[in-house]
Amino acid sequence: MYRKVWFWLVLLLVAYTLAGFFLLPWWLQRFVPEQLEQRMGWQAQVEEIKTNPFSMSLDIRTLTADDADGEQVIGFDRLFVDLGFWKLFTGVVGLQAIAIEEPFIRLDLLDDYSVNFARDWNEANPAATEPESSEEDTSTPPKLYFQQITINGGELLFRDFSKAESANFRISPLDLTLNDLATWQRDDTQSNYYLLAALGNQTIEWEGDLSINPLYSKGFIRVANIDHETLKHFLKPYLPYDLRGGNVSVSTNYELQLMDQLYLTTSEGELELEELAVALDQNREDVALKTGRLAVEKVRFGLTGRTAEIGMITVDALDLAMERGPDGAIDLLAPLQQEPGSESDEDAGDSSGPGFQWSMAGLELADSRVQWRDRQPETSAEIAVEQLALTLGRISHELGEPVRYQLQGTLAEGGSLGLDGQATLQPFTLEAGVTGSGVQLAGFEPYIREMANLDVRSGQLTVDGNLDLDGQQEPLTGTFSGTAEVAGLNLTLPDSDEPLLAWQTLRLAPLEYNVYPARLEIGTITLSEPAANVVRGGDGLHNLERIIRDSGAASDDADEPSEGNGGEPDFIFRIEQLLLEDGAVSYTDRTLEPSFTTTFDELNGTVAGISNVAPQQGKVSVRGRVDKVSELNFEGTLGTLGTDDVSRLSLAMKNGSLPNLSPYFGRYLGYGVDSGKLKVEMDYEIAGSRIDATNMIVMDRLELGQPVASDEAVGAPVKLGLALLRDRQGVIEIDLPISGNLDDPDFSVGKVVMRAFVNILAKAAASPFSVLGSVAELAGLSGEELSQVNFLAGEVALAEGEQAKLDALADALSERPALLLNIRGVVAPDADGLALMKQRLEEQNGGSLSDEAWEQARQEYQAGNRSLPPEALGNLASARGVWLRRQMLEEYDVAPEQLFLLDPVRDAIADDQGQVAVEFALDAR
Repeated sequence: MYRKVWFWLVLLLVAYTLAGFFLLPWWLQRFVPEQLEQRMGWQAQVEEIKTNPFSMSLDIRTLTADDADGEQVIGFDRLFVDLGFWKLFTGVVGLQAIAIEEPFIRLDLLDDYSVNFARDWNEANPAATEPESSEEDTSTPPKLYFQQITINGGELLFRDFSKAESANFRISPLDLTLNDLATWQRDDTQSNYYLLAALGNQTIEWEGDLSINPLYSKGFIRVANIDHETLKHFLKPYLPYDLRGGNVSVSTNYELQLMDQLYLTTSEGELELEELAVALDQNREDVALKTGRLAVEKVRFGLTGRTAEIGMITVDALDLAMERGPDGAIDLLAPLQQEPGSESDEDAGDSSGPGFQWSMAGLELADSRVQWRDRQPETSAEIAVEQLALTLGRISHELGEPVRYQLQGTLAEGGSLGLDGQATLQPFTLEAGVTGSGVQLAGFEPYIREMANLDVRSGQLTVDGNLDLDGQQEPLTGTFSGTAEVAGLNLTLPDSDEPLLAWQTLRLAPLEYNVYPARLEIGTITLSEPAANVVRGGDGLHNLERIIRDSGAASDDADEPSEGNGGEPDFIFRIEQLLLEDGAVSYTDRTLEPSFTTTFDELNGTVAGISNVAPQQGKVSVRGRVDKVSELNFEGTLGTLGTDDVSRLSLAMKNGSLPNLSPYFGRYLGYGVDSGKLKVEMDYEIAGSRIDATNMIVMDRLELGQPVASDEAVGAPVKLGLALLRDRQGVIEIDLPISGNLDDPDFSVGKVVMRAFVNILAKAAASPFSVLGSVAELAGLSGEELSQVNFLAGEVALAEGEQAKLDALADALSERPALLLNIRGVVAPDADGLALMKQRLEEQNGGSLSDEAWEQARQEYQAGNRSLPPEALGNLASARGVWLRRQMLEEYDVAPEQLFLLDPVRDAIADDQGQVAVEFALDAR
């Protein structure tokens, strides 16, 4: 009995041994390829399979499987499985060891986002309809235990065909160690694992503890040196830029648990990004963003608590290039703009859960550069900020907490800028200490040209102050207080090399500007060595007029200053004083031939109390020189600017050189100026745009030069007019009152004064005796009455009262040595003839003549029956002229060279009283 038992036991053992060592390997070596072909459509080969029925182990050597296209899908050099026999008695399928040596897996992501394994399965196993079970499967899954799983030297070939450009990623080596893994819940016991994978220099390292039921994992993961080509492939559908360079490394501790809800936390996270290079698109040669190194440390994240904490962010060698196009769009931001119809930020961020809490310890940006190119202005602007450094303090979801910041940078064109202070994001407030030193204004010329036609040849801005902005309420309010200075400024017109405006320094201190309501207050403006060059071109336009850009037609209201509450202007400004030091102004008029040029230099003085808010009484006091010889004094009071307050200004100049004005005299008078001095005293009253002025002009010893051909010259004897206006000392003194509207584009003070002077000369030349009115008035006469004297008929004797005219006329000639008196003797044939006839008859009759005899003789004379000697009337005319000349010479001491006799007039007519008038004519040398 016992022998039979042992026999069968031995026989069973032998059969078990033969089956385990020989039959099972033989069957598996055929079954595995068959199943792979049947289930997956793969052609598989197995070099060798060994089993050990006593140690419950399986050893498969060199398995390879190719898909229908003949490409290898999976393979390994060795698969070793050791089954734990004694675990079976506890209801647990335990595997003491699973070891895979140098496995190979080819994973293809197809264009429909399926994988090659699923495709091959579906092709080999057409879908079959399975009866739906009405009962839920309540069976307990089997208990599996893995004491150790190891993968050594593995290789994963991942091929991505889901995108326009396919890509291959070969991960090798792929090493995994997993210990003590169970599929059921165990108390205080988790498995541990370690995974290392590499894709070239790119590595993934993952280690920690793992529990399957419930799902729990805690450990450390690090992804290192992921290069830009890998990132570019996977991020291309979501990144609207072209990634040109860079590699990233990420590491963190984590804890993951899935029970009633997903619990995930990370800690001690780090991110490092090196040599990042991003271009706007594939067609651009230059990159828009580069970094040397970006590091983020101490990152913590809590999914359940909705918290995120970021440590310090450090950025080194950032190089950022941005461009604004003609449409105002910034190229770097344009791809991020939300397209029409897309989900709005409000919809995307709508959540009924608690708010997300986040914080960042700070940001440090160093040794960076920002390039800005702006093609929106008419002339493109290029500004580069180098050696840029930015430091931000802690910032969090508590947007009302202040954030400290500090920003420093230098401009490539020259100069440095800095901001230092704190800000809050919501509501927006900003406190900033603003510093700028040596900022070259030439770099900002395109923006200046948007407001004015100016070229900035040189100029440096220095600013130092505090800026405070407050956006807690609308509108934004804020102030800037500090100082500002512009040094070495040199401005020209864009198409000219001629200087326009320059100064050594312009300093504003203290300076305060209020954003709302708009208000500017300046303590002292110090303008040192300013130089302005005003040129009137051949087209009649001044170069200053060309500074203003033509902005097109404006509404009628645009010219009216707007006023705010209380009748005050929307923009208020006050300047306590302006100090002018050693200023100079040159003026050139090229409409004249030759051109006219004058200079004002050594201008020094003050302008105090400048404001557009009443009540305001300012003062002006400026002194200088004209043409380096004449003395200039400009003084007065200023009313409130922009109102109808009266400003009273006076300008005085003496010892001016009249020959400098020769081009103007040539144009309007037809003569140049050979010599003379000029003295000017001008008093102006300006109320709003209304101007009323008196101009006292004194010309000493003015001597005209050569004639000048001019179509604009007055058609009058200019020399006579000047001779009439000139006194004995050679001085011409003229008072020219003017008035007008400064808003009238045709109104010009200089033009009005010149026209008034020319009109006075023309009027004097046309009515020369009217100019002598002041002399005539002393004799109780009018100026025109001096133009003639009346003689008694037939006599060389003045009528009663006519001697006073000679007295006044002689005085006028004595006062005006350049004036010439032309005397033309006159005879009236009717009146003088009868008088001479009567005298002749009386002489013939012994001195008496009866009335009857005279009446008869008169009738005979008028009838032509009685006559005088032919020379009688001519002699009377000549005698009257000679007598008048002799009277002027002998009785009044008039210079002989001022008196001229003209050919007598023999056909004059006597007046109603029978008196004969001898008319004078005035002329000049």
